[in-house]
Amino acid sequence: MKTLTFGLSLIRHGETQYNKDGLLQGQAIDSPLSETGLQQAEAAGCYLKDVEFSNVFSSNMLRAQQTAETIMKRNHSCSALQLVCDPSLKEKSFGIAEGRPVQEVREMAEAAGQSFPGFTPPKGETQEQVKERVKEFLEKTLQHVGAEHWRDGGEDEASSPPPSGASPAEGRADEGVTGVPVHALVVTHGAYMCVAVRFFVEELGCSLAPGSDKEHMFTLSPNAGLSRFLLTVRREEGRFRLSAIRCVFVHRRGREEALGEQQSEK
Repeated sequence: MKTLTFGLSLIRHGETQYNKDGLLQGQAIDSPLSETGLQQAEAAGCYLKDVEFSNVFSSNMLRAQQTAETIMKRNHSCSALQLVCDPSLKEKSFGIAEGRPVQEVREMAEAAGQSFPGFTPPKGETQEQVKERVKEFLEKTLQHVGAEHWRDGGEDEASSPPPSGASPAEGRADEGVTGVPVHALVVTHGAYMCVAVRFFVEELGCSLAPGSDKEHMFTLSPNAGLSRFLLTVRREEGRFRLSAIRCVFVHRRGREEALGEQQSEK
């Protein structure tokens, strides 16, 4: 059966002043990147400059759009691509906790016997609600990428690239997608990525990244942290359906040594 294997690279937006100050943003606070965040986006763009992308998607929130636009300006394959902003990629809503210190929300979660960022403050989104948005975006992406690139698909799943044994710190920017004709870049948010990665692993049967365990996979990605997956789809009755997914790496930062910064909280 003919299949199509494509790369899906998820990257968290760069730092904002709210990140730097340890304050929660969520959806209500649509802040721009800080100077450090712009540098992080530039560093990610430099790291990814020679990686081939066929599609670019972003949350419709400013911090994600700025990150995506900065990466696209650095990347040689993005000059003819259109940035698609999708509200299903926006950050989890933290309700009444938005704008408050992250530490305060962590204490609220601990008092409720839960963990952050999985905790749902009053009027915030539950993990299930965020997962529904992840599923919505994934389904739209499967149909969009399939319809646009099906002719580029390989003959069978065995033709997909083999896993790399490189460590997250040492891996090449094109790791896992060398020779893969379809590769989507997705710029989104920290808590959203936590939900997405957990959904991929626990419900879609995604393999763990080489050298990673579930605890590492499910941790909050650093600002401008990059995670990459390979998805294989098949065509059934006119629709494109996921048949396999594996993780290449998670939480990688491009040229982080040049920035010398600590991870910011969301």
